[in-house]
Amino acid sequence: MLNTLHEPQSVLNLWFPHTGHQKSMESHGAFWEERMQGGMDATIIANFAEMTLAAATGHLDHWADTPRGRLALLIVLDQFPRSLWRDTPAAFAQDIKATRLALDGIRNGDFDTLAPWEQVFFHIAISHCEGPDHLERMDALEPVMERTILGLPAVLAPLGDRFRAQHQSVRSIIERFGRHPHRNPILGRHSTPEEEAYIATGDFPHVRKDPIKA
Repeated sequence: MLNTLHEPQSVLNLWFPHTGHQKSMESHGAFWEERMQGGMDATIIANFAEMTLAAATGHLDHWADTPRGRLALLIVLDQFPRSLWRDTPAAFAQDIKATRLALDGIRNGDFDTLAPWEQVFFHIAISHCEGPDHLERMDALEPVMERTILGLPAVLAPLGDRFRAQHQSVRSIIERFGRHPHRNPILGRHSTPEEEAYIATGDFPHVRKDPIKA
């Protein structure tokens, strides 16, 4: 039986704590670094493994019936597997489902009810997901990202240009390769010589030390 503590709010309490992180660039930068650089791994592995598996097998799909439930499910599908199953193919196995969840939330208005730093996880899921429409999705995401930037509080306004730069960085990789080449060794995919040169740089947008910096 799924742990009764594993409800949408438990995800939101973990991922978006009421610490006032949004009140300064410094504290907000720490918020992003903790989530993007493995700082949540131990907590997710210890307390949310069962939930992550439940989401991956469709048992939490009903969470998407509300905007904040959709946000929680998106985090569990897109972010938690990257901690729980890091450096294995399973880390990316829910990307399609997460992206569909994000796209539907943008279309139905759920996205617009959320804080900017919550909305960004919709952007991340969409940019994570490989596929033949990846570049098209990145282009469609650009005006959505601008809506998020407009909603930033004044103290975080400098993030606008960083978000744009991050978006363009991911877009350029997809335009160039059609996929995220740094996943090739994990997924057992053959890398082209150009991809091998890119992988050798170690500079991948989603795993940079400070993901909110260009």
